[in-house]
Amino acid sequence: MTHQMDYNGMDSKIERKHLLSKKTVYIIIGSATLLTGLLAFIFRDTSSSMNVDKEALTISTVKEGEFNDYIRVVGQVIPDHIIYLDAIEGGRVEERLIEEGAQVKAGDVILRLSNPLLNIGILQSEADLAYQENELRNTRLNMEQEHLSLKQERIALDKDLTQKKRRFEQYAHLYQKNLLAREDYLQAREDYNAASEQLEVLDERIRQDKLLRDNQLQSLNENIRNIKKSLLLVRERLENLKIKAPVDGQLGNMEAQIGQSIAQGERIGQVITPELKVEAKIDEHYVERIHPGLSADFEREGKKYALRMTKVYPEVQDGQFRTDLHFIADRPANIRAGQTYHLDLQLGDPTEAILIPRGGFYQSSGGKYVYVVDEEEKSARRRPVRLGRQNPLYYEVLEGLNPGEKIITSGYDLFGNNERLNLR
Repeated sequence: MTHQMDYNGMDSKIERKHLLSKKTVYIIIGSATLLTGLLAFIFRDTSSSMNVDKEALTISTVKEGEFNDYIRVVGQVIPDHIIYLDAIEGGRVEERLIEEGAQVKAGDVILRLSNPLLNIGILQSEADLAYQENELRNTRLNMEQEHLSLKQERIALDKDLTQKKRRFEQYAHLYQKNLLAREDYLQAREDYNAASEQLEVLDERIRQDKLLRDNQLQSLNENIRNIKKSLLLVRERLENLKIKAPVDGQLGNMEAQIGQSIAQGERIGQVITPELKVEAKIDEHYVERIHPGLSADFEREGKKYALRMTKVYPEVQDGQFRTDLHFIADRPANIRAGQTYHLDLQLGDPTEAILIPRGGFYQSSGGKYVYVVDEEEKSARRRPVRLGRQNPLYYEVLEGLNPGEKIITSGYDLFGNNERLNLR
């Protein structure tokens, strides 16, 4: 008996199972999402940021070029010299010959004073001079008379000596021949010796008298010279009552009035010389770089005028110190004392450097950092930098920036400590 199997019951469709179930897929997707979030959290941009209106910013390009090392200072034109007029002698103002503000020449009489005491002094000196000159004349006359008397006495003694010498020689000749007594010979010899000694004494007296006379005359002449000098000095003092201009210039601060009493040494006015200089006050930050010989210039009406620093004052007041500059060649034709000019003072030779324009950012950052703008100018990031020298136009970049990069040069006061700026 043949058994025939029924395969119809075994033809049911066997379903193919999926490799991943829905639950597994959901788990994978969830895990991937979680991992992505975790990675995003780990590597997220933690820097603070703020939105900024781009139109309110000043964006500048970093460039490489010549850095001109100079500063701009304000200089005031002042007189090179001011000569003060002080009263050498006191007195009363009798006449005012030149008014304040007028131009004067050296030697021009400005004021004339009077002083009666000086006139009395001159009269006294003249009287003393006349007395001494009269004494000198009398002394010379007496000396001349004494001198003549001594000359006459010497003539007489010389004659007496000659006679006694002759008699002595005659007696000696006779005595040798035994024609004369010894006593007569000895008497003649003694008379001759005595006359010779008397003449010597008289000659010594004449010498002493001459020395005394010369000393007296020298002393009297010296007294007369001293009196003349004193009289000359008193007359010079009288001349000092004329207040004269010591140099050419302009008379200023003249306040003395007719009838006013001026004390000795009192300030009367001043003469301002026509030469001018420029005084510039410079911040003490530059004190170590400023020295005589530096050059400066300024422009006026399309023309440049050159100056050279001639003096640096050591005192620092209110954070500034003073310097003097003089014009090297030409100066403005209508320049006046009191005018001010903006000077470009050169501190060193030009050099090649990386440059960024000056801006308000420096006051906020102190030059320690800047905000660097990306190429699309969509954002800007804070970056530390190191700046060097500065002039009125640029800062010198030592580290942190490259030519071609763009930075924000306007003020950073509103940015706070944000690391990134979103430019809208």
